[in-house]
Amino acid sequence: MSKAAIVTGAARGIGRAIAQRMAQEGWRVLVADLDSAAAEETAAEIGATPCQVNVLDAGSVTAMVEAANAAFGCLDVLVSNAGIMDRMPFLEMTEDFWHRVIDTNLTGTFLCGQAAARRMVVQGAGGRIVNVASNSGLFGGRGRAAYGASKAGIINLTQTMAIELAEHGILVNAVAPGPTKTSDAQPDEPWPSVKARMPLGRWGKPREIAEVALFLASDACSFTTGHVWCADGGYTVAGIMEG
Repeated sequence: MSKAAIVTGAARGIGRAIAQRMAQEGWRVLVADLDSAAAEETAAEIGATPCQVNVLDAGSVTAMVEAANAAFGCLDVLVSNAGIMDRMPFLEMTEDFWHRVIDTNLTGTFLCGQAAARRMVVQGAGGRIVNVASNSGLFGGRGRAAYGASKAGIINLTQTMAIELAEHGILVNAVAPGPTKTSDAQPDEPWPSVKARMPLGRWGKPREIAEVALFLASDACSFTTGHVWCADGGYTVAGIMEG
């Protein structure tokens, strides 16, 4: 039987690429997104099942997991991708802005991970959880106090989940994308300040992030848990690039 997976925030961008890649492997995929119309459109295009979810609402998240179980008879994989990337200078950052980013990215990942893990524990067959972090969770950046903190939180959450869920055969890892072109509104090439510290010197493609997520969600990933896999063109490891 092919794997059954939930991908949150799967209507567009990196989430869509992950869902599409899994569907291409013959996996049964629940395309979960707050935008129900976009979820339905994406699901129809890739041959998946749509589901509306609000990752900030525990009841909605539980209903999502139940929908996957009803549709597929089981749940093998969760990819927690739903999130927002927004920036605001630290001295100008409002409390509402802080909570909107932290709650969506970090609390949403917690709620989805907990609900999915509970289903996997009941099934007794283990599973895979992949959280989408960011290299912004590994170092600071202008305007990213909330976003960076949320992604750093996801990294630590991933590590803690990996420790506590190992006894149930559930492996938990994170993929941390670097600068990725997810919108036509982005320039053709990264900004000079980005290219100056990125060895590969170009935008990542959503498909390239999806390939890492697919591995972490697959049976091929059998002895790796609690780790962050940076898909970032070398951005995270770069130091002095001259000379």
